[in-house]
Amino acid sequence: MIVERTRAGLDAAKAQGRTGGRPRAMTADMIAAAKARRADGESYGAIAKALGIGQATVYRHLSE
Repeated sequence: MIVERTRAGLDAAKAQGRTGGRPRAMTADMIAAAKARRADGESYGAIAKALGIGQATVYRHLSE
């Protein structure tokens, strides 16, 4: 019964346009900027510092 009520609550929230979970660290604009900086030869660490995100996040998004 708990699972059913939880599922119903999540479905109701989704119908209202709300989603759960952690928001993404990089937007599409940030990814484009990071790709442009990387093409210019900038290091992953410098890109991460300039965008205010972790270096692993830059690696993850640029390897896609």
